[in-house]
Amino acid sequence: MLRPYLDTIMNLEQIPTPAAVLDVSRMLRNIDRMQQRMDALGVKFRPHVKTSKSWPVVQAQLDAGAQGITVSTLKEAEQFFAAGVVDILYAVSMAASKLPQALALRRKGCALKLLTENTESAHAIARFGREHDEVFEVLIEIDTDGHRSGVKPDSELLLQVAAALEAGGARVAGVMTHAGASYDLDTPEALRAMAEQERRECVRAARRLRAAGYDCPCVSVGSTPTALSAQSLEEVTEVRAGVYAFFDLVMSNTGVCALSDIALSVLTTVIGHQAEKGWTIVDAGWMAMSRDRGTQGKKIDYGYGQVCALDGTPVHDYIMISANQEHGIVSHRGQAGHDAATRFPVGTLLRILPNHACATAAQFPEYHALSAGGDLMAWPRFYGW
Repeated sequence: MLRPYLDTIMNLEQIPTPAAVLDVSRMLRNIDRMQQRMDALGVKFRPHVKTSKSWPVVQAQLDAGAQGITVSTLKEAEQFFAAGVVDILYAVSMAASKLPQALALRRKGCALKLLTENTESAHAIARFGREHDEVFEVLIEIDTDGHRSGVKPDSELLLQVAAALEAGGARVAGVMTHAGASYDLDTPEALRAMAEQERRECVRAARRLRAAGYDCPCVSVGSTPTALSAQSLEEVTEVRAGVYAFFDLVMSNTGVCALSDIALSVLTTVIGHQAEKGWTIVDAGWMAMSRDRGTQGKKIDYGYGQVCALDGTPVHDYIMISANQEHGIVSHRGQAGHDAATRFPVGTLLRILPNHACATAAQFPEYHALSAGGDLMAWPRFYGW
């Protein structure tokens, strides 16, 4: 059961705009879908909580069967450990300056695991642990798609990083990868191939480490598109994914969700028009939607977001085409002369689906969580590192 922080507060028509609205029924359906898939594939699921940064959402994921969580900041680790989550992976390569913060968590009983991808960081982790009589558990990040960071699975650096950790007194707890390149794909065949590449290359790195004498018990893979597309997860021990709980327009473009699965939207009010241009002006600009233009150049470009009616139904071919700090411009796709004033009179409430749920959620201090019965609850989210 979800345990909201506050009692029911108001209805959508009473919320000051712009506001982040979270459709709880959609969110729970998305969470169940992912968990059932991971259960069917026989792997532990460790959701990434950076999208929501909110305890009621994380609680729903744990209630569905998740085991542990993934975080992108140590503040997330602190907040969710305080809420009762013990098994936490900090999935950003460790900076030496943050080691005291990590040590404090472990000394309190948090089973915090760290990440590294280079020998400098590995030496720093091992040295700090040795100085403070702490054996840090560290995963080595593997680059399986050339998307961002990590060690190539066949590189000599992989073994050098492992040696730096264990020679200094830390423990090689496993390998971890994130197939971020999957966000650029849009066919089931390409997504399945990427999921298999992610699995195969991360397993390859683990095998090399074990052959060199390191235990490497954890093989952690994951992104929302690959998690939902994988056909086999042989030799993988856990999967991570984050945006799946909310979904967004980028995920819709990959084909792993429909618009009707997107749980997060921004409630906004129509505040004016530029009739000769076919523009509707709303009070949600990039400070509400974020500057993320993740659908630009993709199969469907949604501008700054897809326009929906107050009940969450998409309004066909209306998108937010431009955004200033506190103003958004809504227009009909390709029809500059469309009668915007008649379609959306001043005072109309609209909901805008985001390109990137993580970036849009980050603009707000709380979610207005909307139940299937229309009740609203305030679910706080937090900021910072």
